[in-house]
Amino acid sequence: MSSTELNFHVGDKVVYPNHGVGIIEQIGTRSIGAAVERYYLLNIKASSLRVMVPCHNAGNVGLRRVVRNGEVQKVLELLSLDGNGSNGEWNGDWKDRFKENSERMRTGSLLEVASVLKSLIALHQSKPLSFREKKMLERARYLLVSELALARNCNEVKIEELLTLTLAKCNLRFPEVSELQA
Repeated sequence: MSSTELNFHVGDKVVYPNHGVGIIEQIGTRSIGAAVERYYLLNIKASSLRVMVPCHNAGNVGLRRVVRNGEVQKVLELLSLDGNGSNGEWNGDWKDRFKENSERMRTGSLLEVASVLKSLIALHQSKPLSFREKKMLERARYLLVSELALARNCNEVKIEELLTLTLAKCNLRFPEVSELQA
């Protein structure tokens, strides 16, 4: 995304990559030396973390609006198709796989998050995941479910059910929480 300013308003629901859904609570200014800079103050839903993002840098950090229905459909299509969506990188060393998946998660793209989730679920069904990959799977699941729930204006349980049915189309299933904590 370019460094041009995005035009968000107080109350807008946005996504801050790798942190999830947030709400713009305030648009303020700060003096830094002689310069006055505008910033967005976000409240991140998952952690109640408050983040200040300079308005001119919002695009560079990947701040974006919550996906619309067309993008939701693309995510569901990706999750329902046969194949793990991983381009084969999951056959290598877990450290290389983790690094590549981390980069994909940082893009802020919900399609990339869904692709990481799908490839980790597929891998989990064939062999144990590393501790860090288990955490990444949980994170990807949370980011996907929370944003889709907001986009569809429904609760997260409904989205979990929808994703479970969607993944079942290609014989994948969410691991049980106990499987990820083992």
